[in-house]
Amino acid sequence: MEYSFNLYNTLAESGIVLAFKKLLPSPKKPPVILCIGSDLSIGDSLGPIAGTKIKENIKGLNCYVYGTLSKPITAHEVKYMNTFLASTHPQSPIIAIDAAVGNSGDIGLIKLAPQGVKPGSGANKKLARVGDVSVIGIIAEKSLFNYSLLSATRLNIVYKMADIIAEGVSTYLFDYVNNAAMTGNYNV
Repeated sequence: MEYSFNLYNTLAESGIVLAFKKLLPSPKKPPVILCIGSDLSIGDSLGPIAGTKIKENIKGLNCYVYGTLSKPITAHEVKYMNTFLASTHPQSPIIAIDAAVGNSGDIGLIKLAPQGVKPGSGANKKLARVGDVSVIGIIAEKSLFNYSLLSATRLNIVYKMADIIAEGVSTYLFDYVNNAAMTGNYNV
């Protein structure tokens, strides 16, 4: 099942937390967060901005976040991530966060789905799917040449979506750690 939240919905953050609880009901290990994108273009910076905010929000938790503004995970690195994550974090579900293009009426939607993302598909790149759960933010209208992803994206939309995603992910991670600690199931 897929969940969608508009960035102007005041309940989007709590909806994201509830969606994660349905998509990842009781993982054995804490989820690993993979934020995909580049800081070189506004349209592709959703992942690194969200990753930076999540990392700041969860200081003190023993959870992993890959892909920040200072260390982005771009298309070049993402092709190695499945192997790296499987060997480094076995049994940990991977939450993949990325920007996407879509229909004009979908701009501003944050979508969560029970499968990974195919990074770069908006730019016609052929990369493997990564992650177990995807969080995508539709930041621009899909066009024939996909220039909108790089040049005509509003930073305000990207930043607000990254903020909502980061707050939702961070809250879910704190809930996971607190529940695991109370039940004695916290296996990091």
